[in-house]
Amino acid sequence: MKKINFGLMISLCLAIASCNNEQSKKETKEEMKTGITKSEWGTTDGKQVYLFTLTNKNAAQVKISNYGGTITSWTMPDKKGNTSNVVLGFDSLSGYLAKPPYFGATVGRYGNRIANGKFKIDNNEYTLATNNGKNALHGGLKGFDKVVWDADTLVDSVASLTLNYTSKDGEEGYPGNLKVSVKFSLSDDDEVTIEYNAETDKATPVNLTNHSYFNLTGDVKNTILDHTLMIDADHYTPVDSTLIPTGEIEPVKGTAFDFTKPEKIGARIDQVKGGYDHNFVLNKKDNSLQLVASLSDSISGRKMEVYTTEPGIQFYTGNFLNGSIKASDGKPINQHAALCLETQHFPDSPNEPSFPSTILKPGEKYHSITKYKISVQ
Repeated sequence: MKKINFGLMISLCLAIASCNNEQSKKETKEEMKTGITKSEWGTTDGKQVYLFTLTNKNAAQVKISNYGGTITSWTMPDKKGNTSNVVLGFDSLSGYLAKPPYFGATVGRYGNRIANGKFKIDNNEYTLATNNGKNALHGGLKGFDKVVWDADTLVDSVASLTLNYTSKDGEEGYPGNLKVSVKFSLSDDDEVTIEYNAETDKATPVNLTNHSYFNLTGDVKNTILDHTLMIDADHYTPVDSTLIPTGEIEPVKGTAFDFTKPEKIGARIDQVKGGYDHNFVLNKKDNSLQLVASLSDSISGRKMEVYTTEPGIQFYTGNFLNGSIKASDGKPINQHAALCLETQHFPDSPNEPSFPSTILKPGEKYHSITKYKISVQ
């Protein structure tokens, strides 16, 4: 009878266990590369609202609700490895039902303003719901930011969420049944890509964008006035007292609107009545995806790059924030606590023939991509 070498058996068992443990770690690491979870988040309009959490291999997380197609948070580490949320948002649906100023929302059918809530297509005049004085703003009284979208999730090379909504003919005064899809993806390079698609059965203006408010410090007690901004735009569209473009396109050189080289946002903001809330005419010559803006913060070391296929970008410095809204941690959200970089066609384009057209016709496909990439310097 052969003697059993218990020492050898123990060694083999330990080796197998170690191998299995390493394999388990590897599998766990692989699983963390891309992932998406879904949780119930309340109801409104008789529909179930969900919160989706996209996670990449770096443990960066983006949370998106199908209420309003809303990015509720984007958590990223800073240069010290501390993780914080770089966009304004709430932990619960109730914060959004209270109608904050478009925090993180998908806005449409027409992002930005249309003068007097009126426009013509083929000599047919349309009257929109007005919700910004005499003007129509971000789709009207119940724009895309206030509806419940249908959702599909996918985990392939990246985690992605596709939201679908059909805006019916006459909704908020707009013509045509408009079928819209918005796809959000989070890559392992810490990029959030937003892809918009739409089709219509009647000619209608379409201008879709995301209205996230960014503060790269991750703390609303810090303003964004010390953030450094570059916008690749030699021109901008001046506005009247109601923030409607005058129709002119003017050079930024020699003005407070010149961000062609990185500048502190607060350096010249006092030269702009009310603060920045203007459309910049991007230098890009075609509709390819290009780098158009960069934003950096020395406190956190975070840097954000903005890429888009769109011809314009709205730079807004949170001028109307007044402390009446509280962040999830209870801190008041004061003026200049965050900024928006909304990629877009120009405001009031349906009434300005010289601006790039925003009219989508039957048989045509609306397609737009914007990417926000955050890194640590």
